[in-house]
Amino acid sequence: MGHALKRLIENRYAAILTIAVVVIALPFVVPSTFYLRIATLTFIFALAVLGLNLLMGFAGQVSLGHAGFFAIGAYAVAIGPTHLGVPAWASLIAGAAVAALIAFVVGRPILKLKGHYLAVATLGMGLLIGMVFTNEARWTGGPDGMPVSRLVLFGWIARGTQTWYWISGVTLALGALLATNLINSPTGRAFRAIHDSEVAAAVLGVDVARYKLIVFVLSAAYAAVAGAYLALFDGLVTPATAGFLRSIEFVTMAVLGGLGSVLGSVVGAAVLTVLPQVLTVFHDYETIALGALMIAFMIFLRSGVVPGLAALVGRRSS
Repeated sequence: MGHALKRLIENRYAAILTIAVVVIALPFVVPSTFYLRIATLTFIFALAVLGLNLLMGFAGQVSLGHAGFFAIGAYAVAIGPTHLGVPAWASLIAGAAVAALIAFVVGRPILKLKGHYLAVATLGMGLLIGMVFTNEARWTGGPDGMPVSRLVLFGWIARGTQTWYWISGVTLALGALLATNLINSPTGRAFRAIHDSEVAAAVLGVDVARYKLIVFVLSAAYAAVAGAYLALFDGLVTPATAGFLRSIEFVTMAVLGGLGSVLGSVVGAAVLTVLPQVLTVFHDYETIALGALMIAFMIFLRSGVVPGLAALVGRRSS
């Protein structure tokens, strides 16, 4: 049993299979609208974290500004229909493209930095994007934010928690499939080589600057799509979407679930989205309880929940 579970965790397509099973089964297990809303938020955040994990977990590049790309997608589906008359679906695509373009332009200089210098540079980028959305009140509604129109496709209106549950769940599964195929391609092997040692990768003929830029652009697109989904789901977007705490939340989810793990991205998002709801029973001590659990996770599962469980199962079955 232990060996079988370990093989399942380590299988390259186990994450996609697990996500698909959970997405299909969950509405039958917990049909409550409240729980489906929590699951939908988990799927949306997991999509953003999946892109960030490609950057941090597989390519070894730190980013503390991914909430900026998340906000670009969110504001795109708000500004497009409201000010430009562009349908929400087209605005979503445009938002992902704009986020990718900004990542391409900004990434060329800042990805030359390493370690905490890169972290500070990406933090500054995220804060700058947030300031733009806060100050351009004529377009964005300023600090109060702005409403978001519903997504309409060929006359069909996407509304309601159950609808967005399926949209976000299917998108997450497709995003995981894309990430898995990328990771197991020559491009993914280049990412891992850069993660292990940029100098060694360059000696082996890997174009380090090019591949770092590719993964940065791709992770920005993931975040933008997730941001657009959240805005369309909530029907509102505010500058808090691009806040520093959102970026930290994404990084925490990636680390908690397991860097370098596709399934870990989903598990980390689930833990950090579901736990605050569960811990409301502690009332005034909710934050303390959450902090204590995070510390416990990092002490006993230092590599993250998914890799940590895989290692634990491996030791017990050997």
